[in-house]
Amino acid sequence: MKYRREIDGLRAIAVIPVILFHGGFKAFEGGFVGVDVFFVISGYLITSIILSDMNKEKFSIVTFYERRSRRILPALFFVMLCSLPFAWLWLTPNHLKDFSQSLIAIAVFSSNILFLMEAGYFGTASELKPMLHIWSLSVEEQYYILFPLFLMALWKLRKRWIFASLMVVAIVSLALAQWGAYNEAYATFFLLPTRGWELAIGGFIALYLLYKEEQYKFITSNKATCEFLSLLGLTLVFYSIFAFSKSTPFPSLYALIPTIGAALIILFATSDTISGRLLSTEAMVSIGLISYSIYLWHQPLFAFARHRSLSEPSTALLLALSVLSIVLAYFSWRYVEMPFRDKKAIDRNKIFSFAIIGSVIFAATGLAGHMNNGFDKRFNDNGISLADIRNKTIINIGLSSDCETGFTLSPNCRTSDEPEILVWGDSYAMHLVQGIMASNPQAKIIQMTMSVCGPFFGVAPVNANYPVSWAKECLEFNKKVHDWLHKNKTIKYAVLSSPFAQYIGNDQLLIGDNLFDAGNEFAMEHFLATLKEIKNMGISPIVFSPTPQNGKNIGECLSKADFFGEDLNSCSFNRDDIADYSMGVFAFLKKKKKSNKVIFLNK
Repeated sequence: MKYRREIDGLRAIAVIPVILFHGGFKAFEGGFVGVDVFFVISGYLITSIILSDMNKEKFSIVTFYERRSRRILPALFFVMLCSLPFAWLWLTPNHLKDFSQSLIAIAVFSSNILFLMEAGYFGTASELKPMLHIWSLSVEEQYYILFPLFLMALWKLRKRWIFASLMVVAIVSLALAQWGAYNEAYATFFLLPTRGWELAIGGFIALYLLYKEEQYKFITSNKATCEFLSLLGLTLVFYSIFAFSKSTPFPSLYALIPTIGAALIILFATSDTISGRLLSTEAMVSIGLISYSIYLWHQPLFAFARHRSLSEPSTALLLALSVLSIVLAYFSWRYVEMPFRDKKAIDRNKIFSFAIIGSVIFAATGLAGHMNNGFDKRFNDNGISLADIRNKTIINIGLSSDCETGFTLSPNCRTSDEPEILVWGDSYAMHLVQGIMASNPQAKIIQMTMSVCGPFFGVAPVNANYPVSWAKECLEFNKKVHDWLHKNKTIKYAVLSSPFAQYIGNDQLLIGDNLFDAGNEFAMEHFLATLKEIKNMGISPIVFSPTPQNGKNIGECLSKADFFGEDLNSCSFNRDDIADYSMGVFAFLKKKKKSNKVIFLNK
């Protein structure tokens, strides 16, 4: 297969926006599309390699996996190894436990599934995951396992079916992506079935160049056509980078913009075009050559910097880390990637042994971290264990550990078989339980909480991160709360808490099977109806207002400050900096404060 400098230049176009996106630079809010460009490139190269070998009747699945192992695993394992000491030193137990789980998932090519289960790609917590970016490698690894088998099967049956079969797969995958972006956003973002069509676009390019070579030469013989289409491709990619954001449903039909753009560049950005010459410059090619290592390094650098800092790292530091990722990438490319590609120095048996042993070691390390609860017996420089620090602020209230996640309506989330106090809402309600128990250890409490799902009967929020499918789960959860209250007559007080912002923002509300535009009055009418129904059950509602915000996770900040031996006052609120995003909620709650039998607490 002929080497094309333009492809390496395109890799540079893909990786730089990804780095700046993960660095939190506002101008590059659509930088995540760089991953989609990588998928197209991978689909093109892998299909070209496999079909070229098949045409020469020398394709070997073992040789294919050997090539992939040489390409992917050495640099990946090296970055994971370098991350271990920083994880040990700087990650609190819950984060180290998450990190340990990611080591296991990476070792078995399933990190995309793990991160799907944990949280959303665009959430704040994702910024703290050192290995989050490896989800895309897992998608590609799953593709490497399945796609050669797909081609081999069709090759033996009937070669002419390859294009049609791949087209069917791509159409189904794109349809799933379009539906899923609005209904199952997280799963759609992370999983191969909804990303496969992007890889298939690259496959179509390879098929076209291989079997329609004369037609391709005729089209590209017209320089004006190549100039226009290649510049159009660059325009589409750059438009996606600067126009898209976390609110863009993705990877829906919107993802056709950067992927078609990448396809046009691969097809028409020849050395005779302006785009081709731009992509072939020494700087672009140099970055493209080490783009894989750059991609591996950047996220751990950003994540560990955020863990070590009590506040968001400065723009200057994030820019410096971006440059550092390029410097480290050069060394890992030069001294790790390239040596492992030398088949004379490292033969097939050695590379496979390396892959198996490395995977086992990292999986075992991850399992140890998971089983030991993030090694919470570690000591800081002052001789204090993280477990002791955590216990300074956590009260043993006798609730099941299942209650800590707050995602399920569990019968074990109670301190008594005949509870008198219901704590209901989302995580804002969940955190109140400890305070209630601290003031009255004998309180008979039952906790019913679901993340983001506020204490509303019959209504749930819908937005980019929480689609209709999630809203239906929220409705079902609160229906269970409603039914439970009707059956259990021991509850005297219902403690309700939520930020409420998800109900009164610019998003939508799901009521039954119908969507409505959200708004202060509309949402709060339903909340008032909920309070009325609770009172009709003979229960006294106690409504907690939203907690003031200043952009910090105070609990996390205090824990880190204590462990790192820094001033705890660094985590305190500055009243001038507090951004109250829920004035509409406060106004409503204050107005209803004097409602009969409704107790309002403004925290």
